[in-house]
Amino acid sequence: MPSPVAQYLARPFTLGSMELRNRIVMAPMTRAQSPGGVPGENVAAYYARRAAGGTGLIVTEGTYVDHPSAGDVESVPRFHGEEQLAGWRGVVDAVHAEGGRIVPQLWHVGITRKAGSPPFADAPSVGPSGIALDGTPGAGKELSLSDIDDIIGAFGDAAREAERIGFDGVELHGAHGYLIDEFLWQRTNRRTDAYGGDVLSRVKFAADIVAAVRERVSPDFPVILRFSQWKAYNYDARLAAGPDELQALLEPLAQAGVDAFHASGRRYWEPEFPETGLDLNVAGWTRKLTGKPVITVGSVGLDAVFDPSTLGAARVGVDSVERLLERLERDEFDLVAVGRALLADPHWANKVLDGKESELVAFGAEALQTLN
Repeated sequence: MPSPVAQYLARPFTLGSMELRNRIVMAPMTRAQSPGGVPGENVAAYYARRAAGGTGLIVTEGTYVDHPSAGDVESVPRFHGEEQLAGWRGVVDAVHAEGGRIVPQLWHVGITRKAGSPPFADAPSVGPSGIALDGTPGAGKELSLSDIDDIIGAFGDAAREAERIGFDGVELHGAHGYLIDEFLWQRTNRRTDAYGGDVLSRVKFAADIVAAVRERVSPDFPVILRFSQWKAYNYDARLAAGPDELQALLEPLAQAGVDAFHASGRRYWEPEFPETGLDLNVAGWTRKLTGKPVITVGSVGLDAVFDPSTLGAARVGVDSVERLLERLERDEFDLVAVGRALLADPHWANKVLDGKESELVAFGAEALQTLN
């Protein structure tokens, strides 16, 4: 017998032209299994298995936009080039054949890139101010206004291609310390021009990307933006100290054309601003402040927070999704993204929706090794 949570998650949802059969989303997770940046039949099969397992919406792993400094791993898929886009079309067709919907996550890694990294080893590491995530200056090249224009154009062109080859929308990766996030964050953005300074100036780069995307796609083609307070290996970082600052960041993005936010928190059950007396997580605050549809994410389906330093021995048990119930009943968010639990069990969605949680497979290091 499906639980109340399962009954809620089974409800369809519409975002622009995209109609979802349920409210379960596959979170983006890097795989690095696309030699030459070309997603092959193995990639199509990987995503198709999750669609066949009942997942309503799949957000792909991050895929590099057309800028030489966008990526740092040769086998991470790219979203430019005839062969690469043909590969992605095969992925789209495979997911659609299983009844799922799919959006690519468009990505530029920014200052996190190490000099000399593939796929374009001669490209420099770049960021808004050349400052590393830990605050170290001189970690890379400060982007010129011309560079910024090129990158904004690359995101817009990638979105146009996504619609052309059949994707159901796009997600912009503005989280976890990568390039868009580096502009948003005061520590890494020390610019003194229109793209740096106060909150409105720091959000301009992201808003200009959203506007460029909107100009190149159909009016009802969904544009999702993922953001986070925390950064890679800096879990205490904060873009916004409180609700007012978060609203100042998100409102220009909503006005620029974001249809939905993907609010990334490490643990979906933790309140974002407990000092306010409200128990809302970061997704809940995002919905409250913008009125836009929101995807929540953060350890859904896991009974502990995974520690990346213990890959060899890590095993995380299955957690009931019943803890979602109160938040779902008060419409704190609209969609629920699942990451590692879906790596371990491609049929996670159907098992939860059918009331068969006792059959779920626990997540362990072997799931990371196979990524099947």
